[in-house]
Amino acid sequence: MTAFKSDFLNVLQERGFIHQCSDFEGLDALAAKGQAIAYVGYDCTAPSLHIGNFLTMMMLYWLQQSGNKPITLMGGGTTMVGDPSGKDETRALRSIEEIEANKASIRGVFAKVLRFGDGASDAIMLDNAEWLTKLNWIEMLRDIGRHFSVNRMLTMDSVRLRLEREQEMSFIEFNYMVCQAYDFVELARRTGCRLQMGGSDQWGNIVNGVELGRRMGTQQLFALTTPLLTTSSGAKMGKTAQGAIWLNADQCSPYEFWQYWRNTEDADVARFLKLFTILPTAEIDELAALQGAEINEAKKALADAATTLLHGADAARQAAETARKTFEEGAIAENLPTVETSDAELEGGVGVLTAFVKAGLVASNGEARRQIKGGGLRVNDVPVTDDKMTLTPADLTDAGVIKLSLGRKRHVLLKPA
Repeated sequence: MTAFKSDFLNVLQERGFIHQCSDFEGLDALAAKGQAIAYVGYDCTAPSLHIGNFLTMMMLYWLQQSGNKPITLMGGGTTMVGDPSGKDETRALRSIEEIEANKASIRGVFAKVLRFGDGASDAIMLDNAEWLTKLNWIEMLRDIGRHFSVNRMLTMDSVRLRLEREQEMSFIEFNYMVCQAYDFVELARRTGCRLQMGGSDQWGNIVNGVELGRRMGTQQLFALTTPLLTTSSGAKMGKTAQGAIWLNADQCSPYEFWQYWRNTEDADVARFLKLFTILPTAEIDELAALQGAEINEAKKALADAATTLLHGADAARQAAETARKTFEEGAIAENLPTVETSDAELEGGVGVLTAFVKAGLVASNGEARRQIKGGGLRVNDVPVTDDKMTLTPADLTDAGVIKLSLGRKRHVLLKPA
């Protein structure tokens, strides 16, 4: 391990955040003086950010803790273009109204992790729509576009991989990297920002900004990326059979968020404790040393710490208590996720396959049938053996709900509206 001068890079290295950096020595010197102003961009493609974004938010957290200044950049402008990185086809263009609604929904999550204000190391939030939407086309071509080599742009992974697979790339997507690079230059001029951080899939886009800054006369700019995370089994981090793990509580309840971390694979616990919590590394090392069934205590510590960071200590305690009641006592805890069905629908009988799909526990009827064959689905803690079973008011418990379970760890309550 390299011994850096700055707390910022030492912490990031110790906790496993660093993948690539354009100039370690220059960035280290800047951060050691508390003069590193850095940003991460967040496009507004959905009403909530997800766990992949949580990773870069943690980079901004440690930047701030080391006395440097974070910027969260809302992609009000770049979302209109669409990032082609890692995509096999053109993103659907979103309306201005949808982008604005997503932006408003996303904003609040940053204050859970970062301290905003007017102080030297307080975070600020900006929106690239402020400058991108005001660019004149001809001026943009002359002042910015002339610094880009099409030959080099064609070698970027986001473009090259699409072309190699003979999948169409629209001209608007081709310009995404120009917009992102210009963001870096604009932030350098407006705020003195010198560092852009992101996932490793953004390396080419970030380096483009560093190079554009050099050509357009900014101070030296820096690029720093974190590894794109997969679990030890090779699955993409933050994805489940039911979709992404969102950061907004209305998209993914604190209980579901807590449970995601509680279900972490054994081999990933120590790594995720370092990346997604602020627990001291000495405490993490003690948790990582637990063996056998005791590793579950480390998983609970991970779930508690990650949920506390994002949703608060009360939500984490409630989630842990819900899990304890559900798994250790077999009780139906009131904080379990709930889906509603109409009284009329329940009177007529709800097919068990339909109920489990509606609850989001399985993705399709076919998957539900496979789970039934393997003994994976339960209704009110009783294994489902007949895929033609229907749920009626007779299945309601004393609590007025029907408990649907996938395995022993995932539960949803079906409740009459």
